[in-house]
Amino acid sequence: MDVNDFRGLLTAVTLFAFVGLWIWAWSSRRKADFDASAALPLEEDNYMPNNERENI
Repeated sequence: MDVNDFRGLLTAVTLFAFVGLWIWAWSSRRKADFDASAALPLEEDNYMPNNERENI
């Protein structure tokens, strides 16, 4: 086994990992989770200053 065999094996593993991640990300089961994550920046923050946290 020389370095070119190792490079080919590494390329194949990387390709399968990429395709697996792509299928996972675009599966319909993940849509609700990704939609909830996409809405996070639009939600109101419950900001409490430091001096009020100490009094609780």
